[in-house]
Amino acid sequence: MGTVRASARWIRADLRARRGQALLTVLSVAGIVAALVASATLLEDGTNPWRGLFERSRGAHVWIHTGAAPDASALRGLPGVTEVAGPYRTAPVTLTLDGRRSPVALREAGADPGRTAVPLVREGRWLRAGDGGAVVVESSFAKALDLRVGDPFPVTALSGASHPLTVVGLAGTAEVGFYPEWTPGLAWTLPETLARIEPAPGRSESVTGLRLADGEDTLPAVHGAVTLLDEQVRRMSTWREVRASMELDNRLLGLLLALFGAAGLVAAALAVANVVGGRVLAQTRDIATLKSLGYTRGQIVALLVAEHGALGLAGVLSGLAGGQLAAALTLDGLPFPPLSPLALLAIAGGTCAVVLVAVALPAWRGGRTPPIPAAPAAPPRGRLSRLAKLALLARLPPALVLGTRDAFTRRTPAFLSIVGVAVPMMMITIGLGCWATLDDFLRRPERVGQAAALTVHPGRLAPAEAARLARADPQVAAVHPGSEVSALEPEQTRSVLVRALGTSAAPYPLTVVEGRMFAARGEAVAGQGLLDLLGARIGDRVRMTVGGTPLIVRIVGRVVEPDQDGQVLSTGLDTLAAKDAAPPQFYRLVLAPGADPEAVRARLLVASGEAMEVRRAVNPAERLAVIRVVIVALTAVLALLALANLLTASALGLRDHAADLAVLKAMGLTRRQVAATLVTGTGLLVVLGVAAGTAAGASVVAGLVDLQGHTSGVGAGIGRPPSAPALAVAAGTAVGAGLLVALIPARRAARARVPVTAR
Repeated sequence: MGTVRASARWIRADLRARRGQALLTVLSVAGIVAALVASATLLEDGTNPWRGLFERSRGAHVWIHTGAAPDASALRGLPGVTEVAGPYRTAPVTLTLDGRRSPVALREAGADPGRTAVPLVREGRWLRAGDGGAVVVESSFAKALDLRVGDPFPVTALSGASHPLTVVGLAGTAEVGFYPEWTPGLAWTLPETLARIEPAPGRSESVTGLRLADGEDTLPAVHGAVTLLDEQVRRMSTWREVRASMELDNRLLGLLLALFGAAGLVAAALAVANVVGGRVLAQTRDIATLKSLGYTRGQIVALLVAEHGALGLAGVLSGLAGGQLAAALTLDGLPFPPLSPLALLAIAGGTCAVVLVAVALPAWRGGRTPPIPAAPAAPPRGRLSRLAKLALLARLPPALVLGTRDAFTRRTPAFLSIVGVAVPMMMITIGLGCWATLDDFLRRPERVGQAAALTVHPGRLAPAEAARLARADPQVAAVHPGSEVSALEPEQTRSVLVRALGTSAAPYPLTVVEGRMFAARGEAVAGQGLLDLLGARIGDRVRMTVGGTPLIVRIVGRVVEPDQDGQVLSTGLDTLAAKDAAPPQFYRLVLAPGADPEAVRARLLVASGEAMEVRRAVNPAERLAVIRVVIVALTAVLALLALANLLTASALGLRDHAADLAVLKAMGLTRRQVAATLVTGTGLLVVLGVAAGTAAGASVVAGLVDLQGHTSGVGAGIGRPPSAPALAVAAGTAVGAGLLVALIPARRAARARVPVTAR
């Protein structure tokens, strides 16, 4: 017990004497934990926003659209139904804004939205009693039309009458997917306002939501509703359809987060190991004294592990709290971010394990200190390093030669410092490469199968008339007919998507990354996911079944295919059987360079009298904006960890060469030359680390992105390394920041008097 109390007093005294280093350790660990928690939360919310919306709004699992309002009490009595939202009357109207006409589902809502399926107000406010001309607009719809709180919202009913409304709020809901993938747009207004805009009941429908006790099993509720309401049901939707339209394939983001997390843990471990190693060197006399007083090697190791492990644990706890707070503030003030306890436990446990390993190694070395109170702690002496010899041969200034010699006085700390800079720099370079890949997708959407900016569905028009109207627009460069059918793969155990685009003579301009484009009937190109599913290669013939009709094609190329996990076969319309090929289901419109897709869409809607549906293609990179937030956040943390590592290395080098500085000053070196000696020693490690990390990251980033693309079914050939100017700026910034960090203790040491420095 006496040993425990003595150890506790020694730990407290050491922490008080070295508060700056203790705080640096805590902040290093807390920073990486907070970044991992916040990034994982943003990843979850960005790739699956439906989950957060559904939980916060107490969303409904099933939505029923009927002509007349159903009996809510009867629906509440269905098996598994716990709550009913509505019924709400909804009328179709048309929003005319800046010459654009957009269909809107205008829904009634009270000043009290209730407890189930409550829209979450993002901006502005909810409806109030007496808001006769107020409307709350769904967030993604408002974003697509650039609507703000206070903007006019003029709508036209089916009768042709126009009604001015004003936007008082923007709200999110888990009922519908993002606009324009999910149309029409959704807006809420008071019942009396809706009755004034559309007084005829026959021109509206009723929408009712069912919240279930077991949301995974919606079939009993759906069957019960169909049986109860019979012919009143016009259509139904479930939470799975909405979630599928909202969520992204998060495998690329998950891979990036895992890489950044692993690199962050390595960088944190190196920073902690450097701090603990420096403390062990500085405490050599104290440790020797403890041994002479009876402490065993195991007790010394336990003492050091307890001291620095406690700092690591404090960093983990602080990081968990800080990460959750940062995520909550980012996600609209949500008090508990949608990150599972298992993920939090994995982050905390992994960080604790890494910290303990980083602490144990220098602690074990401290336990081997001999029990001699006057044990020397001077730096090792030896031959000049090769770089120092090269500096001498190059006749560099004395300050630079001495700094080059000092950089590798202690080989192990020097190596750890280089790796501590190289690992973050490698991950920063990989992050820049992912950023460059996304930018390339945005600049060249044809690389992800989006050469066409618009898709036209004929709707109430004949397909030929829809094609004629599309070709008549002056900014439409090409119109490609298309159809999508479901096909059974050769084993007939699962279905895949067959997409016919254009004809064999005039195919849709897909980007072929391997092989060639189809050019004759019976030829097709496929995504990587389909090739993996069929076990096929380019040049193979495959046999599928479409509606009972055999479809035999020869795969002549591979394309980048982000849809359906890459399990898509693309061919010409003339390859399909006559019953599947005509008439086309839709038309893909390739626009002229510089054309505005929204302007073309508005003109086509006006030309067709709103009879056809025109959708804008959504580039997958637009939905991956969260990846930029993850890159920026983790890059900042990794940079701070690297700088903390350099600060420790600078302090250790200053301690090792304090006596040398006194000699240098006595020999006549100026303050600037003394400072240059210290900065050169640390700066050389920075340059080596930055060069190694940049080279490693630039060489692997494209391969990593392609590897993930291959395994996810999208396909290889999408990765892009960062540009040379971006690498130069990143490397220059890293070197400059490292030199500035090294300059802080160097200037302090250069200003000190010779006797003080010598002591």
